[in-house]
Amino acid sequence: MIGINHVKSWLLIAGLAGLFVVVGAAIGGGQGATVALGIALVFNFAMYWASDRIAIAATRSKPATEAQAPELYEIVRELATEAKAPMPRIYISEMAQPNAFATGRNPEHAAVAVTRGILDILDRRELRGVLAHELSHVLNRDILVSTIASAIGSAFTYLAYMVFFFGGSDDNDSPLGAIGFILLWLVAPLAAGLIQMAVSRSREYQADESGAILSQDPQALASALLKMEATSKKVPAPVNPAQAHLFIVNPLRGGGVTSLFSTHPPTQERVRRLEQIAGSLRSGR
Repeated sequence: MIGINHVKSWLLIAGLAGLFVVVGAAIGGGQGATVALGIALVFNFAMYWASDRIAIAATRSKPATEAQAPELYEIVRELATEAKAPMPRIYISEMAQPNAFATGRNPEHAAVAVTRGILDILDRRELRGVLAHELSHVLNRDILVSTIASAIGSAFTYLAYMVFFFGGSDDNDSPLGAIGFILLWLVAPLAAGLIQMAVSRSREYQADESGAILSQDPQALASALLKMEATSKKVPAPVNPAQAHLFIVNPLRGGGVTSLFSTHPPTQERVRRLEQIAGSLRSGR
């Protein structure tokens, strides 16, 4: 199943790139599309390079020493050793909402952060399941994947700005009429956003699965997700929507149609898949 999610993520990114090429050529011309994509790539890869510092600062997380959080260090060290990965830096945020995130452009520059809220409600086994999920994000290079998707998605925004201020393509053979041009200009960024969110949800599924295999305890993560979901609805989080995708559960409220724009899959579906993995592990498959 992990391989399926990995392929799905890259197929979605390929679709996003293809959509940009088609729409960019239609409403911005080849030169305009290239400039927009170039701006987006420079901006987002700068963000990627500094992703750990940005995320830590945005969530007001503070470095935790082993003396301050011995159990946290013990669990992370055990998981990192099992995964043959470097020990990530560990941070604690004083946020009351139970949540966690990992960041860093590669395992050598990784950071794992947990909130005060998650330390208050999870037992050791559940916390281990969550930390295995977060370490998997680093090992799966999810920061790179999300940066690529974000770069292409942002390019749509820059292209729209360029068209608004400088006009569209001068190609007289363009099949778009005025109404079609406007509709495409409005709809294309929406479609790009939907694909970006789908990429994010796919990466969450993959981190659930690879984390469950790393910990060999899928039900611990399932139990943790249900606890966090129930508590998160009652405890607000001072989180910018741009940082929502970092967390293991969505720190912002939403449902219904808005789930299409959610960075996270439904918790019940995540739990169902984890139960399937638990069954596979029990049967030795």
